[in-house]
Amino acid sequence: MRGQEEGRGGLAENREHVTEKFHKLYYDVGDLHAGTWRDVHWFGVPIRKLPLDLWIFQEIIYESRPDLIIESGTFRGGSALYFASLLDILGNGTIVTIDIEACDERRAHPRIVYLTGSSLDPAVVDHVHHLASTADSTMVVLDSEHSADHVLVELDCYASLVSPGQYLVVEDTNVNGNPVAGDFGPGPREALEKWLPDHPEFAVDYSREKLLFTFNPGGWLRRVQ
Repeated sequence: MRGQEEGRGGLAENREHVTEKFHKLYYDVGDLHAGTWRDVHWFGVPIRKLPLDLWIFQEIIYESRPDLIIESGTFRGGSALYFASLLDILGNGTIVTIDIEACDERRAHPRIVYLTGSSLDPAVVDHVHHLASTADSTMVVLDSEHSADHVLVELDCYASLVSPGQYLVVEDTNVNGNPVAGDFGPGPREALEKWLPDHPEFAVDYSREKLLFTFNPGGWLRRVQ
């Protein structure tokens, strides 16, 4: 029995080690050589997300059926198009996505509302709050500028819009050595560590990290009250 327990412990330790090494390899290849996560597309549109995380988003959206998804950080619109495609399948919902720059590559879609401006601009925040006031169920995804200071303000601006039972996803909590991009500086993970203790209405849903590694460790938050 003791040998079996030690074997299980060794397996878990080895799995964690291998997973972290692969996480770093996958991230670094993309970061240094424009491969992996920097070369992923959804119907031809660049989408800078880990495919494993896209699968988790699909499960969350199917289960929780949000009427509105608010996304900060549009890039070229791949994730907005991905979310809109899922909402098309469900037959309901809108995605509002915010970015400081416009981009001609973004696809027009009847479920996508593109907003140009900073996610912290009071006018943008007010507009999004107005749009959310007509939704029965709202989900929020934060994926814009990743400094801790920026994410902290975004959390204060948008977390209150998340409906009970819905998700607040803080992306790229893996940077600043968690375990990648060790020289990034305080980022989303550090912002959450500061913000979460004062917000018991949110809980980290670790079941969303079941595919062994994620770019958002500790960043899948469910509103529980």
